[in-house]
Amino acid sequence: MFTARRGWERKGLQIGLIAVVLGSAWLVRETQGAALLELYTGVGKQFQILQPKPSKFDPLKDAKVLELQAQIVDLQNQNQKLKSLLSYVEKQPAASKPIPSRVIGRSADNWWQQIIINRGSSAGIKKGAIVKAEGGLVGIVDSVTINTSRVLLITDMKSTIGVNVSGSGAKGVLRGNSSGEPVLEFYEKVPNVKVGDVITTSTYSKKFPSGLPIGKVKSLDLTKLPASIAKIELFPPISSLDWVAVYSQPRKQLSSTPTATDKQPQKSN
Repeated sequence: MFTARRGWERKGLQIGLIAVVLGSAWLVRETQGAALLELYTGVGKQFQILQPKPSKFDPLKDAKVLELQAQIVDLQNQNQKLKSLLSYVEKQPAASKPIPSRVIGRSADNWWQQIIINRGSSAGIKKGAIVKAEGGLVGIVDSVTINTSRVLLITDMKSTIGVNVSGSGAKGVLRGNSSGEPVLEFYEKVPNVKVGDVITTSTYSKKFPSGLPIGKVKSLDLTKLPASIAKIELFPPISSLDWVAVYSQPRKQLSSTPTATDKQPQKSN
């Protein structure tokens, strides 16, 4: 009897399921699926409520993140350049007391002529102070205010510097030409010079001490009249200056001991 009862319960469950399926099919047919669509829509709305709404400020947040990342990269680059300059400054004679300064102004119209730095008379800088960067000579302070200074670059067309070719002792005048490769005019018609020779300031210069590195010979033109010339590849990164070192001490503290071959009456800047 118990077995028969369980059999009827199973059949009853099957009949009930069949009735539900048939009823659902009839309902879909009569309503053309409207009831099922309403049920699906209602369930979908519940899931949409549970999902987090997209923030209206996401684009602004993304832009801010990108801006901060760019600032971090710029600060890292500036920090590396400042470390390089300070490392260079530490190698200089202690008596010269260089003043690290940041380049804060540079116009596209006079890119190779001058720069503005963020140190002035309040920091002890005076007109005529020598400006160097990692690699060598950059220029000379042309004018000073309390908090800023204008630097005349060695690539300016008004710049003329007496120079010496290391090794051979050949001498000449380095003239700026508003480009990254100033021209060296030799005193001799056929100087003892080759490509790659290093040039430094000589004792012929009235404004710069001797022995300051400038660059190296990039190319030679020994047929040029009235004197041979050479294009110079500069050591300091004048095209992309960010930090410089200003030397306001008397130039004798920056000078090296002149040799007998340096003696000549002609003078340049």
